[in-house]
Amino acid sequence: MDENKLIAAAKKYLKETYDEDTVTMTVTNNKVKNGTGILSVNCTVSVDGEESDWSKDFHFENGKVVDMDYWQK
Repeated sequence: MDENKLIAAAKKYLKETYDEDTVTMTVTNNKVKNGTGILSVNCTVSVDGEESDWSKDFHFENGKVVDMDYWQK
């Protein structure tokens, strides 16, 4: 699966699940193979105009985000 598609899926997940707008997203590790695995990123998100920095691990199964771990930076 193309890394750009993984990033787009991660951004969509953040918006739909947490109403977070992605300001920046940088991939730090991509262990997704055939649509399944973990995509690790550093990102800045915005909620109601307030920005915060995070490290997030998106868990993919069959090309879809099924879970996420996160740590504030």
